[in-house]
Amino acid sequence: MQAGPETRRWGSWGSIVVGAVIALIGLILAAGGAWLAVLGGSLYYLIVGLAMVLAGALLIKGRLAGGWLYLGIVAVTFIWAWWESGPDAWALVPRIVAPVVLLVAVLLVMPTLSWRRNRWQLALGGVAAAVLVTGVNLWVADANAPNPIWSQLPAPGTAGMADPSGQQVGADWPAYGGTYSARRYSPLAQINPANVGKLERAWVIHTGDLPKSEKIRNTYGAETTPLKIGDTLYLCTPKNIMIALEAATGRERWRYDPKVPDEAIPYTAACRGVVYYAVPGMAADQACATRIIEGTLDARLIAVDARSGRLCPDFGTNGQTDAKVGMGEVPPGFVSINSPPTLVRGVLVTGHQVLDGQDRWAPSGVIQGFDARTGQLRWAWDMMNPQWSGYPPEGQTWARGTPNMWTIASGDEQLGLVYLPMGNAAVDYYSSLRRPEEKRFATSLVAIDVTTGKPRWRFQAVRNDVWDYDFGAQATLVDFKGTPALVLPSKQGDIYVLDRRNGRALTPVGEIRAPSGGVEPEQRAATQPVSLWHTLRKPDLTERDMWGMSPIDQMICRIQYRKASYKGFFTPPEAGRHSIEYPGYNGGTDWGGIAIDPQRGVIVANYNDMPNYVTLVPRAEANKRGWAPRDQARGEIGGAEGAGDPQANTPYAVDVNAGWRNKFWPFSKNGTGMLCKEPPYGGIRAINMADGKIIWDRAFGTARTNGPFGIPSMLPFTIGTPNNGGAVVTAGGLVFIAAATDNLIRAIDLRTGKTIWQDVLPGGGQATPMTYEANGKQYLVIMAGGHHFMETPVSDALIAYALPD
Repeated sequence: MQAGPETRRWGSWGSIVVGAVIALIGLILAAGGAWLAVLGGSLYYLIVGLAMVLAGALLIKGRLAGGWLYLGIVAVTFIWAWWESGPDAWALVPRIVAPVVLLVAVLLVMPTLSWRRNRWQLALGGVAAAVLVTGVNLWVADANAPNPIWSQLPAPGTAGMADPSGQQVGADWPAYGGTYSARRYSPLAQINPANVGKLERAWVIHTGDLPKSEKIRNTYGAETTPLKIGDTLYLCTPKNIMIALEAATGRERWRYDPKVPDEAIPYTAACRGVVYYAVPGMAADQACATRIIEGTLDARLIAVDARSGRLCPDFGTNGQTDAKVGMGEVPPGFVSINSPPTLVRGVLVTGHQVLDGQDRWAPSGVIQGFDARTGQLRWAWDMMNPQWSGYPPEGQTWARGTPNMWTIASGDEQLGLVYLPMGNAAVDYYSSLRRPEEKRFATSLVAIDVTTGKPRWRFQAVRNDVWDYDFGAQATLVDFKGTPALVLPSKQGDIYVLDRRNGRALTPVGEIRAPSGGVEPEQRAATQPVSLWHTLRKPDLTERDMWGMSPIDQMICRIQYRKASYKGFFTPPEAGRHSIEYPGYNGGTDWGGIAIDPQRGVIVANYNDMPNYVTLVPRAEANKRGWAPRDQARGEIGGAEGAGDPQANTPYAVDVNAGWRNKFWPFSKNGTGMLCKEPPYGGIRAINMADGKIIWDRAFGTARTNGPFGIPSMLPFTIGTPNNGGAVVTAGGLVFIAAATDNLIRAIDLRTGKTIWQDVLPGGGQATPMTYEANGKQYLVIMAGGHHFMETPVSDALIAYALPD
């Protein structure tokens, strides 16, 4: 005879297994919840954890009360989740999905503990109800989310805005940002919202530049934006192979390989673009009358004939100039040019990347101006030796460790000024050894007179920066209410409008009190500047903003939040304790820059919204871990910047968890890989340039290639992913952009912010697209090369799109 409920000592096998799982999870939540409560955090995890232990024990014993208790836990969880996060579907996911999955299991084992005739019908009905309620909750949360689409575009009020670079964009795309004004705007309108849905691939070419060895497989990031002049496209590959293509067909015309060694690769093998130069006074049929010039990863400037790809013998030494001359000792990979120089009045102005985080006395960040025809040095600006105008005197070198410009400058041909977005001194997270001149020019936009090489003015966005908030994006040159101006975006999310003649702010700039403390409290500024006109920055983080794939890892992130030092924006880094940097060093606007429609007066800005989890590591501990500059004991190159950087010749190394991933998870070295902050992690926004007000704002990027443990979810839902690379806006009323980690290129309606066309790329689209016209047809081109830092698939495909004939 079957035992009745009054004689049963244990439940069914199903209830024992489910009860054990619930009890185990409850123990984890109770233990972690107790820790969180001690730290001043939410009591939910402790209370629910203890209740789950009891529910699990009852199920193991075969008591129906365990199932009913767990049902009550889920009901309370729903109420708590809505109270904490409100109508935000992604915020609700870790709070309710995993508990509902367990509820389904509980409902399915409850009939094995009951003798009611209709017990299975009730169980299956309960399962259906649980799934339905969960789905409705998520749907309602998503439907009730604030609508990011605001209103109509402003009426065109800035039509005819002159371009001070002296270049014209339209049929051609003559510079990295369209022109040296860096507007990333095209007056082409053949492709528009009415027909963009018909866009198809016109041609695809493969550059052939892919990692050839295991050693460099984690370094590639093809960030190139081609130029188009006449009937030819010009581009460079990650290792600086220059290629010319027929614009209408993609057929290769020539290529030049400078044979850059693998040892020259810094964090990323990337070449963002090349320079086109037509030499004044040279006959069009002469060799090198028009030339393509690039900077290389081993810091050479190379000039080749635009028609043949052959080296220009009158440039430097047989077509090459070494930008490292005068720097003294330069270990391989420490100095690289990965952004195209800026050409103003015949002078190629270039900075270079100095490998971050290695040594306080790394090579100099000197800015150099080379003659675009001869390749000879015209001038150099060494901020520590402003009296020098050329190479250092014999036996001396450029000052080591000074702030550098690793990104792209913009230029005003009329004013003869080049605008330099400057970085930090050689180590980012320690400032006591910085000299006054370094503090003065770091994290600043510096206007250089291209004739003399001397600074005309500067605008500093961060005082004594220890957050790696260097300027990453070009300033964009515009007219602002009748004044020659520039729009300057920053990593911390602020957007400034400055008079480009003198650096005076044309929009309000305020001061906020900055947190004190950290390892150098005497170095921290009492206040920091912020834009009062427009910022992409979101409110400070709270414990409720923590995320994960389940309540357990969300709880772990909450514990990390409570343990860390976080005093809001500009929290200083500490040793022996993590600090939260929000936004992180990839936050706000990075090297992709912004796009501006000068006819409609609209700024389009894609942005990141992620924190970093940072800790300084005392020198003795760093030495034990084997952290040393790369030329000594760095090991495999690649990976995230700041993750175990030695910062030699300072008291501290630094360990940066970029994006703040949850790395605590059993049986997984790198944890779930999920970020501790809830989505979105990236967005795109249209801004009225006349008043700085938002036109529309939306999360940018889907979850299709993202998921726990690096497993793509393939979910098409918009989550807002990290993004690198910029946008192009056209007179046709479209924004073209890839950039996100979902490997899609999109056309966004400039009027509404809605995606109206997209295509799946063969690799990550971490590059800025460009558009041009050939034989009466408008083309859109994107380098789908992928990126190691963004963890997108590496490819060598360059893709052109056009409307069908």
